Amino acid sequence: MSEKRIAVLDVDGTLVDSNYQHAIAWYRALRSLGETFPIWRIHRLIGMGGDKLLTELAGEELEARIGEEARERQGKEVDALLAEIAPLPGARDLLVAIRERGHRLVLASSGQQRHVDFALDLLDARDLAEVWTSSDDADATKPAPDLLQAALAKLGVPQDSPSVMIGDTPFDVAAAKQAGMPAIVVRSGGFGDDELREAGAIAIYDTPGDLKDALDDTDLA
Repeated sequence: MSEKRIAVLDVDGTLVDSNYQHAIAWYRALRSLGETFPIWRIHRLIGMGGDKLLTELAGEELEARIGEEARERQGKEVDALLAEIAPLPGARDLLVAIRERGHRLVLASSGQQRHVDFALDLLDARDLAEVWTSSDDADATKPAPDLLQAALAKLGVPQDSPSVMIGDTPFDVAAAKQAGMPAIVVRSGGFGDDELREAGAIAIYDTPGDLKDALDDTDLA
């Protein structure tokens, strides 16, 4: 058994298969406001905080002009797609395995609270995670480390507590690096292994279930 650690897990794209629905929701929200962008460009930014996405996509002018309205509409578009979102293979099994090994479990989501609640119920995870976060819990979003730091604060532990972050995008890895956490990733975010490794991922797995089967090879043994 390894030293007991805190497992800080992203939710969207890591435990539930929702990244592409979020990309479609952004596309539809923006198009409803007269702005059309290739969906692949939007997908490349999924995992980044929604308050940063439009500026990264098209500049500060777009953010200033339609940012708030676009985020509101994007949230409603996600609402319409919730029935199409499913847990990723082995997601709950991973959570159970981490807890069975005696590690503490935190779900660090930057999603809107109602979408976090949906994911918790979908995963039947309320009895597994000690705490969880939403977009309301941090001022600065990924790739800033604030959400991960807020997760540890909600758990009531020091920021330098032994922790491991599990995510699915380079933005998760960048946030973990700034928070002083090693980052393990799953491929469901749709990013290449080279991008994930360049960002600093220490290990990459296809699915949460594959990571669960390999826990003995990680700091969460």
